Amino acid sequence: MTLSPEPWSPPVAPDDAPPEHPVWDPIPAAVPVDAADPPEVPDEALALLREWLPANDDPDRPAVTLATVDSSGEPDARTVLLSEHDRSGLYVHTDAASRKVAQLTAHPAVAVVARWDDPLRQLVVRGLAEPADRTETDRAYALRSRYLQQLAWVNTPEVAALPPEERRAAWDAFAAEHPVLEPPESWVGFLVRPTSLTFWTGDPASVSHRREYRLVDGAWTVTELPG
Repeated sequence: MTLSPEPWSPPVAPDDAPPEHPVWDPIPAAVPVDAADPPEVPDEALALLREWLPANDDPDRPAVTLATVDSSGEPDARTVLLSEHDRSGLYVHTDAASRKVAQLTAHPAVAVVARWDDPLRQLVVRGLAEPADRTETDRAYALRSRYLQQLAWVNTPEVAALPPEERRAAWDAFAAEHPVLEPPESWVGFLVRPTSLTFWTGDPASVSHRREYRLVDGAWTVTELPG
């Protein structure tokens, strides 16, 4: 006869009453950013960002999920490249006519998610987006590959409406006519100023774990949380 193990149950409190499940991590409300004194990422969190993310001059930029809110209050998300990071936060870039720019402008509360398989890690940054300055956007464009630089020029609704062969012809013609590229006026960037940063790590031999930094009343707190 094969015996099946008993299902695991959490410990029971001394009075035999089931223990209440703790509220591990209530989601804080978005924190308004004081434009005169914007918050900076705390030293410990900045060190983790630098450990987990590639250096800003590394051409292999990580893909992240950028979550926004649309005009009806519904969530939206897409994958973008993370251009840079510094003590102020995370930078992403896109076309000024894109849907995400309209959403970021109307509702600046956003979340950015990055994930790695080896080692098991996930970074979740919640915060408020604001336009990046032109010096930063020009620098980010210069670090893009030639393909991505040209994509910022050619990836338009007019080209998207063409059949595949004509899209390739338009791409080749533009490349031949423009051996050197400067950023188009439509190239814009956003700085995501964090109001919380959550660093999740997995452990195949144990439980997963989160370290979360939150901006509370102008000061940063750190909490160790279950994964």
